Amino acid sequence: MRRAAKMILTASLLGGVLLLSTLTMAVADDECEGVLPMALQSALAAATAAEASGLNNNMWATIVNRDGVVCAVAFSGSNRGAQWPGSRVISAQKANTANAFSLDRSSSSGGSGQPAGLALSTANLYSAVNPGGSLYGLQHSNPVNPAVAYAGNPENYGQANDPMVGRRIGGVNVFGGGLALYAKGHVLVGGLGVSGDTSCADHNIAWRTRHLLGLDHMAASGSLPAVPGPASLFAGDATHPDNIIFDIVPNPNGGTGNSASGFGHPKCLNTGDPAALPAVQP
Repeated sequence: MRRAAKMILTASLLGGVLLLSTLTMAVADDECEGVLPMALQSALAAATAAEASGLNNNMWATIVNRDGVVCAVAFSGSNRGAQWPGSRVISAQKANTANAFSLDRSSSSGGSGQPAGLALSTANLYSAVNPGGSLYGLQHSNPVNPAVAYAGNPENYGQANDPMVGRRIGGVNVFGGGLALYAKGHVLVGGLGVSGDTSCADHNIAWRTRHLLGLDHMAASGSLPAVPGPASLFAGDATHPDNIIFDIVPNPNGGTGNSASGFGHPKCLNTGDPAALPAVQP
């Protein structure tokens, strides 16, 4: 694979990924204490190594909790300049977006809400926010807080003391790379954003990172129905409910094209196969 130089996933790296019970509890409690950046960094590095699509770039990743507070920021390269500097804030935008527009079963009460929740990835929003789409203009809501995004010493970016950590970043992003985080019991605990490559590769690497962190508990489990998403509802992909959907066809009148599902995303340079991503967990 094109990322073969990074493919040796050692026991020590996986040990960092499996520091998850601490991470999950911290986010579920709407706090960031115990959300270890090393767990995110290890998962991101492994996911980046495993992904063969896109430009083969290194990546930024951000996790926010359910309140949109940044819990961890990490990069996969050897230093903070080894991946696009602009992708740090974009990753935070994506994390905030996926968290802000996804739900779990607690949303259902009094005859309203989503009984099993509803997961929306940032990739699912592309078509809906374009002119004529049902969510046109969404990308201009909830702007990034620049005082948080660009605070502090850049030497700390991507470290445990990244200036975004512990603060609300805001922002809405409408292309691939942002996913909601579901802990055991299908409890929505926050969002993950990944940026640094094509938007399609960003989505795939975010998906792999979420899976390695064990925060993709969305499949049916006992009495719990599966958490639905556009891919399971409209694209027949029950094992990847909030997966990227490639169903855009050219619009004869111009513009960005037409999506049959209404949740489609354009293909990218060296696009990977979304069906080959790991299935979500019960």
